[in-house]
Order: sequence, then structure tokens, then C-alpha cells
Amino acid sequence: MTNADLPSFLADLEAKGQLHRVSAEVDPELEVAEIVSRVVAAGGPALIFDNVRGSQSPLAINVFGTTERMAAALGVSDLDEIGQRIRELLKPELPKGVGGLKDALGKVMQLRSAPPKVVKQSTVQSVVLRGDDVDLDLLPGIKQWPDDAGVFLNLGLTHTKHPETGDRNLGMYRLQKHSRNQIGLHWQIHKDSNAHHAVAERRGERLPVAIAFGCPPAVTYAASAPLPAEIDEYLFAGFLAGERVELVDCLTVPLQVAAGAQIVLEGWIEPGARKPEGPFGDHTGYYTPQEDFPVMTVDTMTMTTNPVYQSIVVGRPPQEDGPIGMATERIFLPLLQLTHAEIVDYHLPEYGVFHNCVIVSIDKKFPKHAMKVMSALWGAGLMSLTKLIIVVDKDVDVHNYAEVAWQVLGNVDYDHDVLHTTGPVDHLDHSSYQQFWGGKLGIDATAKRADEGYTREWPDAVAQDPRIVELVNQRWASYGLAP
Repeated sequence: MTNADLPSFLADLEAKGQLHRVSAEVDPELEVAEIVSRVVAAGGPALIFDNVRGSQSPLAINVFGTTERMAAALGVSDLDEIGQRIRELLKPELPKGVGGLKDALGKVMQLRSAPPKVVKQSTVQSVVLRGDDVDLDLLPGIKQWPDDAGVFLNLGLTHTKHPETGDRNLGMYRLQKHSRNQIGLHWQIHKDSNAHHAVAERRGERLPVAIAFGCPPAVTYAASAPLPAEIDEYLFAGFLAGERVELVDCLTVPLQVAAGAQIVLEGWIEPGARKPEGPFGDHTGYYTPQEDFPVMTVDTMTMTTNPVYQSIVVGRPPQEDGPIGMATERIFLPLLQLTHAEIVDYHLPEYGVFHNCVIVSIDKKFPKHAMKVMSALWGAGLMSLTKLIIVVDKDVDVHNYAEVAWQVLGNVDYDHDVLHTTGPVDHLDHSSYQQFWGGKLGIDATAKRADEGYTREWPDAVAQDPRIVELVNQRWASYGLAP
């Protein structure tokens, strides 16, 4: 079971020497981001800034900044443990058909968890600010890069619901502070909350929104996970935490939020309400340009008596979102394997900002099997945004970039082993010549077969005799060489 809330997790990290408190005054404009970027690059601890200029609330950041802390946030010692739990729950049944991935995930949630439960009271509503008392300047929001349009309230969990079906969505989008009571919501074209907003505008209705900060770690991660629209993020968080997640009704909007949150913003988006949002130095490592995005007017602000505001710095890797992406990679691997049994492993490189590149190893069984896997991945949910897919044989370690590069640079004939196509790309992709769609490339770096048109004999890779390897291991000290 994971820590029930953010303060408990932070206390646990501090007890283990994995959290450092900064008592010196820091400037939320650029200084915080510079400090955090250096600590992340060094594999350093979670941070709490107790004295952020202009704010009375402490700022928690780099909480998920290593894979070890990300695993601890989800109550495991290794992120692969969650994937293994999924495998065991789904045996012996395998999903079938194009809806297999969604059905499999839904079954796991039902087996391991239970729906979130609603409680009548929550500490997050201990302090209530309404109307003119709402002041987003109370939060230690940061400006992370010099050309950012201003302060962004990162790591807020945005709650909406479909105006017709009532289905809830919990998403993680960047949030620009426009004024003391207005926030710009950068929900992208492929996101569920964007779809909710589009339906509300077609109906001429305003859309209720609630944004929660400092939620229980499992809930915060679930908001970032690429779940099918039909899977409730709070149900998924319950699966990860091993217990039902408590929700509380908002005070002024018809939504529910995590009762364990530290701060909640409640408000509405009026039809047609938009303002220029950005530029913003995003997780791609580049500034995304200014665009018009919906604006939420915050009517009510609730918080605990002494709230901790949690945020994140994003930008050119490495950053804190790296381990979050790694969690997604390891948790969703068994679900891909259940619908595509030939997949042995896959990797989403952090420096490919996760959605730009997938390296996948397969148990190749028939001609052009690698091309089949490429097509399958481009049809799997948000994998559709992947620009580059590299397929290697099952004995290749997809996490070893040197090994992958050796295979790609040596095993590929670019007349026969490359698939070039066109499809959707991420909203933030700046390289596509037009927004939202662009070119995609698949590289088959597997050993080639005669029935694929390869008429020569495929060579064996050079490797030392295992007996000699063991002999030298035993005698190594006698050589007087460094280990």
C-alpha cells in the first residue's frame, strides 16, 4: 500500500534521507528551476523550499525525480512489480480483438481495486476562499525558463466531466496563471478534457473544472497515465495504491476531487473564453509557441490549514518527468504484450521525450513481422503519436543504447528495412511542417530471413566462448589488471 497522502510520502522520504529542505529564500522566477535542474541531473533528493519569495506555502518539487522515488511513490521497490501484478491478475485469459487493451485494463481494475469512495469531509476544505478573496498569488508558482510567458502552475490535476455522459476525466495539463483568479488550460487536441470542453461549447454551456494540487502520489501519477477514456483514473489510482481512493464533493462545482489533496481550485470555463497561452519551455526542451487556449475563472479556492504546494520543472531532459515516463513504460508493458504476444520488451527513451521514439524487441516468427509490430503500435492509443519505431530481435537489450545502435547501424538495408508513413503527432511537436500530423519512420533492425527476400546467409554475431569468459573471470586477479 502506498502512502495515503503527499505529506506522509514526504515525511517518509525525509526519514530515509531522500529529501532536503531549503530554508534560504529563493526566487520563484528562474532561480528555483535552476536549482532543481542541477539536483535532478545529479540524481539528487526531493526538495522542499520553505521560503519562496512572495508565498507563505512551502514548495515540494523533484518528488518523483528518480526511478527509486517513483517506485516508492507507487508502493513498490521496482516499477516492474506493478506490471508483474497485472500479468498475474490476467492469467490465464487473454484479451481478444481490437478492444483487447482496453478490456484487459478494465478487468485488472475490477480484480484488484474498487471504485473510489466519497467522504463527507476533507482537510482540503479547511480553508475556503471565495470570490474576491481568491488569490492565485498565494501559491508559489514558478517561472522556469527566461522566455516563458509568466508563472505556470505545473502538476495540477485537472478534473472535468463529459457534459452528456457524465464520464469523469482526470488529466495533467500545463496551467498558466493569467491573473489572481484566471488560469489558462493547455489541454491538447488529443486529450479527453479537450473533448469535454468541445461538447460543452457546442451546447452553449459553461464547463465546470476543478484543479487539485498535492494529491496522493498514486493519484498524481494516474493523472499522467495514458489511459483509455473509458478507464477512470481514480479507479486506476486505487489499483496502484491497493485501496479505494477517497473523494470529496467540490463546494461550488459538480465535481469530485481527491480528499487527500492539499489545494483545490474550483471554477468554470465560459463558452468561447480564450486567451493567448505560452510561450512555455515544455518537456520537449523547446519553447512551444503562443496559442489561444481556454480560460478558467476560479471562483473558489480551498486548502488544508498548512498546505504544501507540489510542482515540477519540465524542459530539456533530464527532468523530473523522466521517472514518471519510466513508470508508464513499465506499467503498460504487460498490456501491450497481452494484445501483441511477440513483444518481449520496449523502451521509451527520455531523450526522445517518450512519444517521439519507441524501441521494441520481438520474438520474430514470420517474414516482415517487424512491420506488423510497427503498425500495431501506431494503432495503440497514444502510441499513435510515436514518430520513430525501432524493432530489434528478442535478445537485444532495448535499454542499452549502444547495443541498439549497433543493431540499427549494422543490420539495416535502407532499401528494404524501413517503413515510411504519415500520421498524427503530438500537439507540441515543432518539427512537423504542419500542426498535428507528420511523417513517421519504422526501422526493422532484426536479423533478416530468406522468406523476406534476403538471399545471403545471415551471419552470427561475434562473441567469446562462454568457457573462456568464465576461465578469465576466475583468473582475473592474477593478471594484475584493474577490475
